[in-house]
Amino acid sequence: MFTITQVQVSHFLFAMGFLLATAHILGYLCERLYIPRVIGEVGAGIILGPSLLGYFYPNIFDWMFNGFPLEHQLFGLIYQLGLILLMFVSGLKFHTEFKQEDLKITTAITIGSSVLPFILGWIITNFLDMSRFVGEVGNLLAFKLVVCISIAVTSIPVISKIFIDLGIMKTRFAKLVIIIAGVHDIILWIVLGVATNLVANNSKTLSFNDIFLSIGTICLFLVGMLYVLRILFKYFTIHNRNIFFRSSNLGYLLFILFIACVLAYLFQVETIFGALLVGIAAKIYLPQEVSSKVEEGVSNLSFSWFIPIYFATVGLQLDLANSFDFIFFVQYLLLATFIQITIVYFTCRLIKLNSLTSLNFGFAMNARGGPGIVLSTVAYMSGIINQEFFAILILLALTTSWITGTWLRFLVKNEWDLM
Repeated sequence: MFTITQVQVSHFLFAMGFLLATAHILGYLCERLYIPRVIGEVGAGIILGPSLLGYFYPNIFDWMFNGFPLEHQLFGLIYQLGLILLMFVSGLKFHTEFKQEDLKITTAITIGSSVLPFILGWIITNFLDMSRFVGEVGNLLAFKLVVCISIAVTSIPVISKIFIDLGIMKTRFAKLVIIIAGVHDIILWIVLGVATNLVANNSKTLSFNDIFLSIGTICLFLVGMLYVLRILFKYFTIHNRNIFFRSSNLGYLLFILFIACVLAYLFQVETIFGALLVGIAAKIYLPQEVSSKVEEGVSNLSFSWFIPIYFATVGLQLDLANSFDFIFFVQYLLLATFIQITIVYFTCRLIKLNSLTSLNFGFAMNARGGPGIVLSTVAYMSGIINQEFFAILILLALTTSWITGTWLRFLVKNEWDLM
């Protein structure tokens, strides 16, 4: 029933092990060079994928990653688990401490960095001919929504890691950026849910019914799940009779995580929403010592195996040698960076922040990192974008993260004020 030959197991373990080792080594080297680790992990897939190894030594590439019929499915399973765990960990990092005096800054930057870039992204799709990047389902409306999100999205995991590496995680600036990015990305994930729902329902025009149905379904799932998780975590988890939780805190949370992902699928909502909500709910409703213990346990497991494999597998899917428009990528990178930094800068200036602080917030909100990669992955798997635009969005996420890390490191090195 669950048979797989020893030869296939050995082959898969070799290929996955080699990919994992390369991801960790390149990730470590990137960190030593003050480059976000995710760039090295995706780079491992680019080196071992069709972009380099497959281009120069196609037989070796085919033997390693197309060695037997089930190999793609096995990598696909690890890939999906890595994506789910990445969103779960992102939820666990959701910042719950909030000061009233920071409300004006948080609200202004959240609106400025999401609504305005989103609108400009929509305008861009009407002026630029991007029809060649539309995916196999041919849904132009869903494609436009993905373009808008790609302009506006911000990375919590990457920016958090940059703050930790620079020793500024406990500063007011870092806390504000993480709060803003968290709220900001939840809004954009809802929009992504609308895009995938449009594809699922085969809707190619933006009617009121489609908007109401998509947003209504997602909001119903969000509110319903948070309500159920609140009751579960506050009243039934820390309980003497809960032998499952007492036997394994992490095992119990992983079970809840998997069930939430299944429920998301049944509601025709992306499974990443289920994972994100369980992480956020655990952070909010569980005692801090419990959520911290779970975060440490799941982070050790995820960042050692599943998440590096996820990012490396993203790199494996890129074919930069045959399906990549470098000129368009540079144009899109400059445009997306200019829009996000400029809008955030002037938003901050409107609320009386000084020029340097405004610029710092602009650079921080421009890092697309993990969420940018997740956006690309979901859109590509849903058939909204094709492989060429998938590569552009992945490199956009990596390059903007690099730019942000370089800017913040320059500030700290020269002892300039963050805010």
